[in-house]
This record gives sequence, structure tokens and C-alpha cells, in this order.
Amino acid sequence: MACINEAQVLGRLGKDPEIRNTQSGDKVATLSVATEERWKDKQSGQERKETEWHRVVLFGRVAEIAEQYLAKGDQVYLRGQLKTRKWTDQSG
Repeated sequence: MACINEAQVLGRLGKDPEIRNTQSGDKVATLSVATEERWKDKQSGQERKETEWHRVVLFGRVAEIAEQYLAKGDQVYLRGQLKTRKWTDQSG
């Protein structure tokens, strides 16, 4: 059985890309992307909206392009792999 690890996100940037450099000098960009779901509540008839935030990390040349062309409020279409990272905060 084949496996696919691919995600597509169409949303808006919540802030300008955060840019940093690795020790080897490669660029890394972190994006905060908002996606929305809108629907009409069946009971009240009011329009509802739910916003989901996604943290996206870009590397190398793609990070350089993001730094040059992207800004808060821009609409972006992103396609890539999902990777879950785990960490332990100060309280354990």
C-alpha cells in the first residue's frame, strides 16, 4: 500500500514571515497562516466563522522568496509535507 504525506493550505498570513539563518547560512522562514471555515447556523440562522492557525516552516530558496515577496495579509497557497514536532516546556 502506498502512503502519501501531503498537505495543501490556502489562507492569509497573520504577520510578516519570521526569517532566521541556520549555522550554515541557509535561510529559514516561519509563516503564521490563517484559514477560515464559514457556515450558517441551522438553529439561529446566523453566519458563523471559525479560524484555524497553521505554523509553516520554509527552507532555503523558498524561504528567501518568502522574505522578499510575502507580507502580513497576503493570501498564500502552500503545498508540502506534514511533520509533527514535539517539545517539552519548562514545566515539563
